[in-house]
Amino acid sequence: MRPDLPPVPLELIDPSWLPTLQPHRQTLERIWHALESERAEGHEVLPAPENILRAFTQPFDAVRVLIVGQDPYPTPGHAMGLAFAAAPHITPMPASLRNIAKELAADTGSILQNGDLTHWEAQGVLLLNRSLTVRAGAAGSHERLGWQEITAAAITDLGRRPSPLVSILWGRQAQQLRDLVGEHPVLEAPHPSPLSAHRGFFGSRPFSQTNQFLRDLGAEPIDW
Repeated sequence: MRPDLPPVPLELIDPSWLPTLQPHRQTLERIWHALESERAEGHEVLPAPENILRAFTQPFDAVRVLIVGQDPYPTPGHAMGLAFAAAPHITPMPASLRNIAKELAADTGSILQNGDLTHWEAQGVLLLNRSLTVRAGAAGSHERLGWQEITAAAITDLGRRPSPLVSILWGRQAQQLRDLVGEHPVLEAPHPSPLSAHRGFFGSRPFSQTNQFLRDLGAEPIDW
């Protein structure tokens, strides 16, 4: 590591991800340097530093379902390091998450009590954004920092595993990754954002379909 670059806190992630992330260490160091520069200029970077790599605290081999998002919520206090999830005290839930909750209820009858999706994560659902940070108030502001290299590497390695994996790709950015997941089952639909949810997200039944794929693969379904 160059002495002028800040250390990347890889000790915060599950060690099973190190073979995936270590080859991209220089990119991670450049991203961390860019984030420190933004903070020095007075910008707020979301989520909190300890949650930036939050998705990778889930063991690599535990992942059974991949849900890909774009970038963290740009509203301070909302992002918690997991795609689409929001801190449990946030009311109302962010708009995309409200639409996910509506489709979940229509599809399975399950009701989200709040935006905290860690009960999904605990069952092997990886909630991974394409970009893991964002500048407060500026959606998409960190798309060019290098995160796409990191998250593409993670998805590629998951796609190479022989163990069961179902990928849920909502929206154009996520669907660009379809080839990375190999021969594993993929569910695609428009993004749950209010701008696109009525174009086919509602009624797509991703949760029940995912569980059917998992059963067909001999894996336990998710208790959504």
